[in-house]
Amino acid sequence: MNKELIINSTAHGVEIALLEDKKLVELHSEKTDARFAVGDLYLGKVKKLIPGLNAAFVDVGFEKDAFLHYTDLSPYAKSLLKFTQQTINDKSPEGLDFGQFQVEPEIIKTGKINEVLGGKPNILVQILKEPIAAKGPRLSCEISLPGRFVVLTPFNDIVAVSRKIHSSEERKRLQRIVESIKPKNFGVIVRTAAEGKNTAELHEDLSELTDMWKTIQTNLHGAVAPTKILSEQTKTTSILRDLLNEDFNRIVTNDKGIYADAKSYIQRVAPEKAEIVAFHQNGAPIFDTFGITKQVKASFGKTVNLNSGAYLIIEHTEALHVIDVNSGYKSVSNNQEQNALETNLEAAEEIARQLRLRDIGGIIVVDFIDMKLPDNKKKLVEYMEEFMRPDRAKHAVLPISKFGLMQITRQRMKPEMNINTQEVCPTCNGTGKIASTLILEDEIEKNLNYLITHKHRNLTLNVHPIVYAYLTKGWLWSRAAKWKRKFRQNIILTADNNYHLTEFRFFDHNGEEIKM
Repeated sequence: MNKELIINSTAHGVEIALLEDKKLVELHSEKTDARFAVGDLYLGKVKKLIPGLNAAFVDVGFEKDAFLHYTDLSPYAKSLLKFTQQTINDKSPEGLDFGQFQVEPEIIKTGKINEVLGGKPNILVQILKEPIAAKGPRLSCEISLPGRFVVLTPFNDIVAVSRKIHSSEERKRLQRIVESIKPKNFGVIVRTAAEGKNTAELHEDLSELTDMWKTIQTNLHGAVAPTKILSEQTKTTSILRDLLNEDFNRIVTNDKGIYADAKSYIQRVAPEKAEIVAFHQNGAPIFDTFGITKQVKASFGKTVNLNSGAYLIIEHTEALHVIDVNSGYKSVSNNQEQNALETNLEAAEEIARQLRLRDIGGIIVVDFIDMKLPDNKKKLVEYMEEFMRPDRAKHAVLPISKFGLMQITRQRMKPEMNINTQEVCPTCNGTGKIASTLILEDEIEKNLNYLITHKHRNLTLNVHPIVYAYLTKGWLWSRAAKWKRKFRQNIILTADNNYHLTEFRFFDHNGEEIKM
């Protein structure tokens, strides 16, 4: 698969588009004034304990206090609390030696929030979900520092290898390497990208993450809650970190700073792919050049059209998203069942793309076209799972119910990407109705009568070109000619393409508009 990353830098932030075989599948937006990002670390102050929810509200500097549930505390919450207090109050010039830190016993899974956070202490937390609507951020105490090949998790000694590495020999090799190089009091999760990497590459990645932990310790020293301790890398760098693989063959940006950062990052993690970074400087907007603007306009809306003539209706309710599949005029055979299957498979591929593109999370209910054969229903579910496999968000696809509905759950990490492709009609103001031409003609004549009665002379009337053609049709008996004879005034008609259909304006002999 051919993957391209197009990065558009603007005055308001950065827009990042991921193309797969020239098709837009992900669109990310990073505003310059964004205050919270997933992965940021904060020193927060526990403000309120809610035993009924088994959760706490934590002040991290947002208008709404952030939410921390007991299940997000991490088994090593007591160790994290102890480390936070010791680091804040540490007086030694060389700082706390994390290798000598005494880890506290794990908390129980079925415990209570006030047993751990009683006294409302300051605690080091990580943003798990960005603020959505009126809600504050969601927090986690399971601190993790992601790198290119490994993820560092403090306060434990566990080494885990990604299940997506299927070779048992490779899994054992990576386990041995990481166990031999990891520092004390750190756990390590080996990512899928580590497959085939040697000890030196893994050690370099691990060293960068341990240096990041030392930075956290330095920033935490003497800190006063609420305050940011460490920012996640920019969204551009984090996407490169998570997505870069052998299929990723082009990165283009219109910003010299991002170009230099991306080039440097790729030279460090994948020197053989450094030439894929390019700087866009031909003057045309970068998203227009790569056809992204056109795809955005075609993909974000209530109705999504498919190549065959079938189409999707995507609607959002308070509790879930609903997607309706319609066949349109598609017909591949005289067999109704086969037509339904072909349309559903085409729709499934587009639905998987739409979920990634709009970053739709929560519960999604899809009403596919009804099929009778169980084998076809099973095939549709299998294809849906296959189409959603590239999606990095956690998701689950449930079998089609007896009502012909498929339920999909998808992890919600941030607000849904929603680009408004509709606007209120300037002619009808959203009512769906406009004045008929006959009524419009009467309205113009009534205004003419008023202006001439009030001694206005040599009037100019500006109208839409279609109305202009209607009013001037016929030389002797046109409506404009009738008005001239009726009011015994020279009335000049002009057409303006910028007017909507029922808009008209009067101007005096000096060219100044007459407000009615």
